[in-house]
Amino acid sequence: MRIGVIISDEPRINDEIRVSQVRLIGPNGEQVGVIATSVALNLAKEANLDLVEVAPNAKPPVAKLIDYGKFKYNEKIKAREARRNQSTAEIKEIRFRLKIDDHDFEVKKGHVTRFLSGGDKVKVTIMLRGREQSRPIGGVELLQRLADDVQEYGTIESAPKQEGRNIIMTLAPKGKKVHTQSEQRRRGDQSRAERQARQAARLAAKQEAQAQAAAEAKAAVNGTEDNTTSEKK
Repeated sequence: MRIGVIISDEPRINDEIRVSQVRLIGPNGEQVGVIATSVALNLAKEANLDLVEVAPNAKPPVAKLIDYGKFKYNEKIKAREARRNQSTAEIKEIRFRLKIDDHDFEVKKGHVTRFLSGGDKVKVTIMLRGREQSRPIGGVELLQRLADDVQEYGTIESAPKQEGRNIIMTLAPKGKKVHTQSEQRRRGDQSRAERQARQAARLAAKQEAQAQAAAEAKAAVNGTEDNTTSEKK
């Protein structure tokens, strides 16, 4: 029994490849064919590349000539970009009473719009009380009114349905969150650029004012010296 063996997800490269033959793929994807591993290693050294086993379970294993360091770096960049761009949508929840006044409705609609604009789904719940449960159509109509009002930002993902004392509807954003985040980053960059431009303009104006004040002070000193000289004469 082998103790402490670490199983790696990394492919075998160069001298780690122990098989006698490999099916070799060139650096540009060309099929070289089945050759001895020793020959493939020599080709890799001559091209200043690595021999990487890309399909170890094939018969014989498939290996490719690549710059493994550059390959790993590119894969790391791709993974970072994928994490940055992936959608991180959440499900927000808004609760209504069936007898809600227009002001409160507009306030809650504003929250729904903000959530949808941020790329998040919204679960909207109408809470029924007493006799309201016998006439759920009023809750359905209220949810449909809300959906109509925010249709610019989202669509109905789950139609209104009654669950016990509640009527529930789910709204989904029309745009992905990554788009919103990209727009927010763009606006942030634009805002920073404008802020830096204003700061530069203020600094230039301040320096100009200081230079003008220095010139006026120098002129005043020269004028005083000239008057003193005239008096002595």
